[in-house]
Amino acid sequence: MILRTIAQRAALLQRSKTVAMVGASPNPTRPSYFVFSYLRTRGRLDVTPINPAIAAIDGVKAYPSLTAYAQERGTPDIVDVFRRPDQVLPIVDEAIAVRAAAIWFQYGVINEEAIRRADAAGLDVVVDRCIKVESARFDGGLAVGGLNSQLISSRRRVAPR
Repeated sequence: MILRTIAQRAALLQRSKTVAMVGASPNPTRPSYFVFSYLRTRGRLDVTPINPAIAAIDGVKAYPSLTAYAQERGTPDIVDVFRRPDQVLPIVDEAIAVRAAAIWFQYGVINEEAIRRADAAGLDVVVDRCIKVESARFDGGLAVGGLNSQLISSRRRVAPR
């Protein structure tokens, strides 16, 4: 099912424990590193990098594929995808093969065929959203004072007089 509402995404994150992050990078200037680091240190999710070009990120073992991850650690709850849209069909097929519960396509990772394929296979599908932003939103990490405003904005609200 394609998760379009805030409540659906919140429920997915609440029931999930493990995230396999495909395309995670050890480069601190890359968005995938920032998201990995945030989820690992501030989130409640157990996040693992999936990248055949590296051995580890910040001491966390990386796996070359979802299949290798699943063989050693079991099925991930969420497969988070940081890859170009034209590269995601094999990732969807592998997520289906390892029986992942959900696939999360980060900002800009929009491939209609991949979305349809994941949806048809019964995965929960999140499209064009950031798992770090959504996690922070639901855990109160986006608002001043730790309150969960469910509003993302760079403008401060004017206090009522």
